Amino acid sequence: MNIGIDLSVVDRALILLALAELSVFALFWFDKAQAREHGWRVRESTLLLGALFGGVGAWMGQRLLRHKTRKEPFRTQLGMVIVVHLIGVAAVFWLLLR
Repeated sequence: MNIGIDLSVVDRALILLALAELSVFALFWFDKAQAREHGWRVRESTLLLGALFGGVGAWMGQRLLRHKTRKEPFRTQLGMVIVVHLIGVAAVFWLLLR
């Protein structure tokens, strides 16, 4: 369906990236809310996998929500995953913009 908006590949990639970042932030928010209410929690491996696709959202979720900021080794692992995420995003956009 064409609604009259012509998006480039870069535009689509940016939209997907923004959605991934928001989704991962929401995942961190959900886990923080569950921690406060002693409810069902999200596995750390799931949070780290999410950070691989939405690293900035994970970083913001950790910082703004003050979630898992003192828990090691999660904090260090999250930092490494975010670096991998940023390298991957840079590589994708480098390839798209060549």
